[in-house]
Amino acid sequence: MMLFRTAALGCLLSVPAIWGTAAWGEGALKIDDASAKMAASIMRQWPRGVVATENHPGEWGYEEGVLLDGMAAQWHATAIGDDFRYIKDSVDKYVDNDGTIKGYKADAHSLDDIELGRAVLLVYRVTQQPKYYKAAKFIHDQLAAQPRTPSGGYWHKQIYPNQMWLDGAYMAEPFRAAYAVTFQNPAEFDDIAKQFLLMFDHMRDPKTGLLHHAWDESKQMKWADPQTGLSPEAWSRALGWYAVALVDVLDWFPEDHPQRPALIKALNQTAAAIVAYQDKETGLWWQVTDKGSRKGNFTEASASSMFVYSIAKGVRMGYLPQTYEANARRGWEGIQKAFVKTGPDGEMQLDGTVKVGGL
Repeated sequence: MMLFRTAALGCLLSVPAIWGTAAWGEGALKIDDASAKMAASIMRQWPRGVVATENHPGEWGYEEGVLLDGMAAQWHATAIGDDFRYIKDSVDKYVDNDGTIKGYKADAHSLDDIELGRAVLLVYRVTQQPKYYKAAKFIHDQLAAQPRTPSGGYWHKQIYPNQMWLDGAYMAEPFRAAYAVTFQNPAEFDDIAKQFLLMFDHMRDPKTGLLHHAWDESKQMKWADPQTGLSPEAWSRALGWYAVALVDVLDWFPEDHPQRPALIKALNQTAAAIVAYQDKETGLWWQVTDKGSRKGNFTEASASSMFVYSIAKGVRMGYLPQTYEANARRGWEGIQKAFVKTGPDGEMQLDGTVKVGGL
């Protein structure tokens, strides 16, 4: 069980909020049944959100945050109290009574550490307890100190100067958007849009339509193209972070904001490229998106799950053409067939997730 399968699990658990109870394929599990069984397995295997496959289980990090995002979607779809209690118990192991967050490394200036703030903010919105507000505000305040590129994009981390990574769109922006609505700060949406559109404008390959994993605005890194500053490849999970971030941020984005149409256009162009590279035989997506079955490449679970989630939600919300629903359905069926397993103890698990991809 790979560390980063939490990205895939989070998106798989979110599917009931997208399609509800429709059964796909002869003899297929209903989507809500499959997600409920997966959620129950997660809660038994990883009590209080302590992801046992992490290098440092129980430490503040985005891996757990993504998992809790999926549990939140499961709770929204089912209204089962145990699902919310799991999220709250997971948050409570970090947030002290005074709102202090145990183990938060503020000096790292890492967008990855913003992500778990989504769960903190959710618990505040439900309970209205001051300690969760204080913790959420602390996380939000970290963004004011986050270094930026000359164009105004967030550095991904302190140790990655002048670099924007697609991952950062998911790590920071859905939390920022939810925070802006919760605490009535609509001006923040200007900069949220800016972060997405900087990535879209600078990281998109005009030939394939795919966004590459990272952009070094200084063009100093050894992996950076000397003309564009881009990393060499389109990594599917990185692109998945971006696509999921877009559909999640649009939940909060003001209907009358002047940049909302630009974000929906970016989603459409990104989704068109994603659909174009879906494997025709399996319905899945490859680790390196546009390299297909070249030696060393493989179909990958986390990217496939994120693509299914973002396309399905985009269709349901009316951002994407209805015809894309068929692509999401094929992807879901491919994931169930290739990656979702039931162990001898009856526990469900997800295989096929790459641990990491270098720039």
